[in-house]
Amino acid sequence: MPTRHHQTGPTPARLKDRPTWLISRAYARSSGLLNAAFEAHGNGLRGYHYRLLAAIEEWGPASQADLGRSTGIDRSDVTAALAELESRNLIERTVDPENKRRNIVTLTPEGVDQLRDLDAVVDTVQDELLAPLTAPQRRQFTTLISRLVDDSAPTQ
Repeated sequence: MPTRHHQTGPTPARLKDRPTWLISRAYARSSGLLNAAFEAHGNGLRGYHYRLLAAIEEWGPASQADLGRSTGIDRSDVTAALAELESRNLIERTVDPENKRRNIVTLTPEGVDQLRDLDAVVDTVQDELLAPLTAPQRRQFTTLISRLVDDSAPTQ
């Protein structure tokens, strides 16, 4: 019997109220919304491009290896994604003068503009995903889910 990863019918009772099930369904829905939004409005870029651009913008110039570690993107995937971004003039890679084997990646003005455009795409998805919630519920949900993913949060 083939495995299906999307929900097509009712959920078994023993699963429907389990947080792990609900989180996995929310993840599947949010991933689908993000992928569709990037496909339609991302100018050919994907979520991993957005992560890289956001990291460089927030933390400043970084080596490719540091970007991989800080974004959780595999090193070889980082190299390919940065090549795509560089071909679009969204980032610039230069040889690190202190270590000739390392490239330092910086954001170009075009990269800053593209990042802002992608922010709008991601913001729209946030609104769509959280549409069933009121503004206070959205804030509460974000606080609670942040606690689940922040492994440094104290347990009570």
